[in-house]
Amino acid sequence: MSTEAAPGPLGIEGFTREDAEYSGSRFSEVRDAVWANPYQKRWGAPGEPPLEQVTFRGLVPGVLPRIPWWFLRACKRTVASQADLRWGPDRKGFRRLLHPTGVCLTGLWEITEPTLYSGYFRQGSRGLVVARYSSSADTRRGRLRSLALVGRIYPTTDRGHDGRLPTACFITQQDIGGEHSRTINEAVLRNAPNTTTYRRGLGAVALGVIGAAFTLAETRPTIRQVYQIAELGKPPEAPTWSPNFIQLSVDPRQPAIPGKDLDVRDEVMAQIYDPGDPAPKRSLVFRIETSDTGVTKGTPAIRQWREFTNWREVGTITFTEAVVSYNGDHVLHFNHPRWRQNPNDPVTVFIK
Repeated sequence: MSTEAAPGPLGIEGFTREDAEYSGSRFSEVRDAVWANPYQKRWGAPGEPPLEQVTFRGLVPGVLPRIPWWFLRACKRTVASQADLRWGPDRKGFRRLLHPTGVCLTGLWEITEPTLYSGYFRQGSRGLVVARYSSSADTRRGRLRSLALVGRIYPTTDRGHDGRLPTACFITQQDIGGEHSRTINEAVLRNAPNTTTYRRGLGAVALGVIGAAFTLAETRPTIRQVYQIAELGKPPEAPTWSPNFIQLSVDPRQPAIPGKDLDVRDEVMAQIYDPGDPAPKRSLVFRIETSDTGVTKGTPAIRQWREFTNWREVGTITFTEAVVSYNGDHVLHFNHPRWRQNPNDPVTVFIK
């Protein structure tokens, strides 16, 4: 696969030598990189600057004609690259074309209930997680936004493990067209979200460009299969048994953070920290639910929705620290699993 020698105004969006040379991940290395340059040294402390908003303002006139091309290169790269950190030759990373503003978290993935699945969906599976909670379009509560939680699971609970490990990524999101959730406690994030395009108004044109790019890069752009998790830690000769669908939601016992017009990053940080105090005071817990039964209706160009049955809670993700940082927005990277006709059979992978 070809590489690019120098970054453009958005950084290197395509597949590079750095992506090709990836050989596994160290939790501590990724965690240290993400925590290296927070926008606020002490979140919420008096005198700290406001959290940076990553936008394309000021860049648009010069790059607008090439944005569809960059989207396509970025889509192909996220499918092909397993890299956890994409520094680039200038060490400034890259500009996220989707969900550019987010908050990063670390914690523990744990499956507590019996399941029929394999790998890290088995009961008793426990692994470290590096995740990013983000919002498309607006970041403030009560406004139209699509919240998303993506993460990388490590097959270890040792935060200082020495060797590079294989990992598994998951991608979950609200309705891609946006919802009006008042708090993160209300948001339900799925690997197969609805797409209510008309909610975006003029923004539906941008969704069309994004959808076209994803369709050219892969066959089912609105479903992110989770077979990577079902294969993590599994003996190579053992069969894969993966759920078709997962959904993540804040544990109902978790209190909601009060405040009007609150930025989602401040909301997530306040779940764990007191303003101005760098020591974690609480944890943020998400429920993991799985299902194998769901049907898709409608058309993505207008409205596509999914009807699920038999959701079953199988475990939790417990986040114990969080940060809003430049590297979290520009360097941290998550892989989009390639589509498989049969998620349990790697031979059926679809490659464009």
